[in-house]
Amino acid sequence: MHYSLADLTGVLVGAILTAGLYAVMSYGLALIYGVMKLVNLSHAGTMMFGAFITLTLNRAFHLDPILGSLVVLPLFFGFGVALYAFVVRRIARSDPIVSLLLLFGLWLVLQNIAYLIWGTQDQSIVTAYTYSTIKIGFLSISVTRLVVFGGGLVALAALAWFMSRTYTGRAIRAVSLNYQASRLAGIDVERISAIAFGLGTGLAAFGGSLLTLLFSFTPDFGGLFQAKAFCVIVLGGLSSFVGVAFGSLILSLAESFGVLYMRASLQNLIAFALLFIALVFMPGGLMGLLQSRRSR
Repeated sequence: MHYSLADLTGVLVGAILTAGLYAVMSYGLALIYGVMKLVNLSHAGTMMFGAFITLTLNRAFHLDPILGSLVVLPLFFGFGVALYAFVVRRIARSDPIVSLLLLFGLWLVLQNIAYLIWGTQDQSIVTAYTYSTIKIGFLSISVTRLVVFGGGLVALAALAWFMSRTYTGRAIRAVSLNYQASRLAGIDVERISAIAFGLGTGLAAFGGSLLTLLFSFTPDFGGLFQAKAFCVIVLGGLSSFVGVAFGSLILSLAESFGVLYMRASLQNLIAFALLFIALVFMPGGLMGLLQSRRSR
């Protein structure tokens, strides 16, 4: 099967825009793992709940999902800080299986609360620009995909500034590098961990809000995206935000060009295959691979 240059260029542009989507939904997962070495299995539930809160704001106040995401972010930051203070803090240094089970249980609790409040039917948000496109030469680009891609860039830029320019951000980086040394240096590691968990939770909900621009959703929403987010952060190096951006791009390119030569129903197989390959052959991710080469 042969494709024209125009076809391949369209696929490339679509892949880059999809990478923005993958980055948005992965930042929170990478942040929580980087600071506390916790695999946050409630990430999918937080994305789902963020989507439903955005839906509620849209129906009650006619609030656009873009503005809704800006409300959801601080709301879930507070939720994440409270969750850490009352629950996660107690098991943060326990055996990994304890935190896995707790956070998986939290996902199920959020899912069942959503069933009780919003039911089982597919929900969606339609805006004035949902079906709008922008023509650039021979390309027709969806406005909603551009919005989500822009959200990913803004989130990455804001995180990069926060981590490098503020005391709290530098403290988060220090704790992620060495928990015990940070404690001995006088950093309030409990406070920093609470902030990091709050930021990770807020970013997950922010990603869920933006996903409402592209997908319909139910209380089951989020599981597949969580699996892809795991693939992204493993490819990128688990706790590197720049690595998340590169991991998102690699996954998106592999999926977008892979489906040109295989059935679309097998697209998700590409993500799981990449996750397996990265875990076996590149456990430190792209950033770890680059650092090891530089040290030679």
